[in-house]
Amino acid sequence: MRRVLILLIPAALSGCVVETVAKTAVDVVSVPVKVASAGVDAVTTSQAERDQKRGRELRKQEEERGRLYREAQKRCRKGRPLPTDDCTPGAWR
Repeated sequence: MRRVLILLIPAALSGCVVETVAKTAVDVVSVPVKVASAGVDAVTTSQAERDQKRGRELRKQEEERGRLYREAQKRCRKGRPLPTDDCTPGAWR
C-alpha cells in the first residue's frame, strides 16, 4: 500500500507543477504586452476623453461668465457700475 502511495504522489504533483509552469510562462509572455499597452494608453488621448475635457472647459467658462454677469448686475443695482458694465434697461435679459 505504501508503495502505491509513493508512486502516486509524484504523478499527482506533476500536474500541479506543469500547471504552475504553464501559468508562469503565460504571465511572463503577457507582462510586456500589458506594460506596452498601458504606456500607449497613458500617452494617447481618446476622442471621448478630449470631449470630456472640452466639456469641462466650457462649463468652467460658463460659470465664470455667469459669476461676472451677476457681479455686474449687483453693481448696477447699487448704482456703482464699472465703466464696462452695461446698465441700460433691458440689458440684463
